[in-house]
Amino acid sequence: MKFLHIASLLGMLWLTGCATTGGAPDTASNSPNETPTSRQAGHTPLIPKGPLQPITAANASSREVASLSAPADLWDRIRRGFAMPDLQNDLVQDREQWYASRPDYMQRMTERSSKYLFHIVEELERRGMPTELALLPYIESAFNPQAVSSAKAAGMWQFMPATGNYFDLKQNAFRDDRRDVLASTRAALDYLQKLYGMFGDWHLALAAYNWGEGSVGRAIARNQKAGLGTSYTDLNMPAETRLYVPKLQAVKNIVANPDAFKTELPLIENHPYFQTVDVTHDIDVSLVASLAGIREADFKALNPSFHKPVILAAGTPQILLPWDNAKVFQRNLEARSEGQYASWTVWSAPSTMTVAEAARRTDMSENDLRSLNNIPPRMLIKAGSALIVPRSATTRQDVSSHLADNGQVALAPEIVTRRTSVRAAKGETVASIAQRYKVSAANVADWNDVKLSAAFKAGQQVVMYLPVRQIAAAAQPRVQARSSASKTASAPTRRGGTPSKVRRR
Repeated sequence: MKFLHIASLLGMLWLTGCATTGGAPDTASNSPNETPTSRQAGHTPLIPKGPLQPITAANASSREVASLSAPADLWDRIRRGFAMPDLQNDLVQDREQWYASRPDYMQRMTERSSKYLFHIVEELERRGMPTELALLPYIESAFNPQAVSSAKAAGMWQFMPATGNYFDLKQNAFRDDRRDVLASTRAALDYLQKLYGMFGDWHLALAAYNWGEGSVGRAIARNQKAGLGTSYTDLNMPAETRLYVPKLQAVKNIVANPDAFKTELPLIENHPYFQTVDVTHDIDVSLVASLAGIREADFKALNPSFHKPVILAAGTPQILLPWDNAKVFQRNLEARSEGQYASWTVWSAPSTMTVAEAARRTDMSENDLRSLNNIPPRMLIKAGSALIVPRSATTRQDVSSHLADNGQVALAPEIVTRRTSVRAAKGETVASIAQRYKVSAANVADWNDVKLSAAFKAGQQVVMYLPVRQIAAAAQPRVQARSSASKTASAPTRRGGTPSKVRRR
């Protein structure tokens, strides 16, 4: 009997364990038997309250019961995390047909996303956010991290410069974090969470992401004042925003059931595409690609924020590499014992100067300096500008964190001068003409081969080298004077001119 009693107790404990397996963890419970190790591992014991209840068919068909099978691929994992209410209207059907009728476009877009989707889904699940949001870059940029809109929004999440600054996305001479895979995803999900907290509705949060939180807030206030509804479909909004959620819903529907739309989604494995790798020295992009055994184009696809051919470790201490190539890179880097890591560094212009002067000081050709630092023609380099230049063999110090994070290139229009001549007025001197045209008296004297103290006769032609705009301004009074004189000569006068119209009797 004692044996039977023990067996029945073991059976009851086994049933209790089965009842707790599929439920959600009770974060409020605090069992005295719980250890720090069990909490960290997520094995908090669950004690059912009240009698055990059988699982109903309704519960079994809902998402309250977790599937015991692992997702077959990343698409399956995304489908399991769908949690936003569906939008059903004519605009959704229109966008479904638009995407379904462009299989080549869908193929390119989904293949491009395969590098980034796993990371985004991981972040969404970690934050407890709907996995539909992983599809948002399809709408924003077709998953192109180099995309730039006409309004200057950049990256696959399409951040405007000011919004990027608000979410700490650095934008300087060396990198633009709005294009960075990790930083921009972090900022986008932070922003979406903020918007959801403001509006309490994912459709309104998405509208605010596209249109701006202030615009959505004002639209809601107008409807409330007019006694109208305040849901996404009730608001009066621009056409782009009105189509925004229907586009996302259409892509969601295609991902949920590609066969229904005769669409084939490329296989994306439920596995990380890339790894983060620490960078401890400034290092050339070409060297990273070589040590990792990948093409530079593949490196730039995972690290699209870099502007220059060198990675500044003080500003970007981590890079992304394909999963299998990360270890190859680290092994080859550790084995490398000769030569420098970076052939480029940063030089701060000590004063405002021409590109030719900057090129001379840094031992570069003018064309190379312009090309490497994106300096257009007829521009001066302002003092303090941070320029990428060749690193000398004796330079061993890496670029400082302040410069790596804040370096900018500031430019000013170059003043283009042209030879011209002006007429001296009565009693004018070298000094007075120099003062009138805001040039040095020494230059005026040199251009005309006279002394600094020289005076000019009235009407004498004085040679000057003036900015092109100033030449036009100097010529304008003479043109106006000739025009006025011409009008005066032809106009009728009270002292004997012939009027253009004479009354005859």
